[in-house]
Amino acid sequence: MNPKFLSQLGLAMRAGKLVTGDEGVFKAIRSGEAKLVIMAEDASANTRKKFQDKCLFYGVKLMEIGTKYELGRSIGKEMRVTIGVLDGGFAQMLQKSQVNPAEVKHIDQ
Repeated sequence: MNPKFLSQLGLAMRAGKLVTGDEGVFKAIRSGEAKLVIMAEDASANTRKKFQDKCLFYGVKLMEIGTKYELGRSIGKEMRVTIGVLDGGFAQMLQKSQVNPAEVKHIDQ
């Protein structure tokens, strides 16, 4: 997992721009506060379906990344399955940190 992503997630937590736990994240999605939802790749099938459906319905971007333990550790908590990002700037920064541009670009001749 990308260490830059994890450190940025920790920064967002310290800034108070995250919400965790199923009910807290659902509430943020429904109220329009959630700009991005991050879900652990090892989430249960039921949890995955619930969040995919809810994010699709409300038009919230959903990222599936890392394990429950990695997500929890990055924000200084026990394992976390879902995290809601409440700030647009942090949401954009986290999405960009997952894009891995090629280190060597091909030159067309």
